[in-house]
Amino acid sequence: MGGPPCQSKVVRYPRLEASRALLYIPGRRKELRLRQCHSSIDGADTSASGEVCVINPAATVKAERHSVIEGKTPDIGTTQARALLKSIAVADLVGLRDRAVLAVLAYTAARVGAVAKLTLKSFMSDGSQYTLRFAEKGGKSREIPVRHDLEQFLFAYIQAAKIAEGPLFRTANRKTKTLTKSAMTGIDICRMMKRRLKAAGLPRHFSPHSFRVTTVTDLLEQNVPLEDVQYLAGHSDPRTTRIYDRRRRKVTRNIVERISI
Repeated sequence: MGGPPCQSKVVRYPRLEASRALLYIPGRRKELRLRQCHSSIDGADTSASGEVCVINPAATVKAERHSVIEGKTPDIGTTQARALLKSIAVADLVGLRDRAVLAVLAYTAARVGAVAKLTLKSFMSDGSQYTLRFAEKGGKSREIPVRHDLEQFLFAYIQAAKIAEGPLFRTANRKTKTLTKSAMTGIDICRMMKRRLKAAGLPRHFSPHSFRVTTVTDLLEQNVPLEDVQYLAGHSDPRTTRIYDRRRRKVTRNIVERISI
């Protein structure tokens, strides 16, 4: 047990495979065969654990660092978002529901999973304004004020569907256009949006997450403080909010349009 812990002697045998080496522990006859050990040990980093010096061949390898500047979620844009909402016929319950769902996504920047979890109790008033309480990731919750047109959309849907309790947004019977008692899932909302995009003649590669990108970009373009936009989007780190910002892409397009070729 005497001596510094890292005085192990590594002995290499040329006949052994390149992925093997023998490690001897001072004061012991027993040898340990370490598999998946790099054949070239000279200069390799080691870390001590008791009497054993563990060779880490990957410790000296420097990987390339990647910095994410902009996310990959497509930006639906304010013009196309408005066109999508206006294209929805509200002559039946399904139309009223779909318009309310998409409006919540657009006007709150909420995640689709949090929208799917909304109940009637999530839509509440403090006496001065209505809010929506979202159950977010990690057990967190946020209250977002409801703007006037979204409030009208929600009341029109709730009153027509006669919802008194339970899930706010519910699945529908396609034949009868009536609602069930089951809550829509995030996948249900995504599929509904794809159908509405197709009916409106808009690109179908957009998703519910596209509304978050558009809302964040739109508010930042209006010089709304980053901290306020960060809270609306429910981001714990402002760097995440910046990834949603598509203003950099618009600058790039303006530059390439000026090429004189």
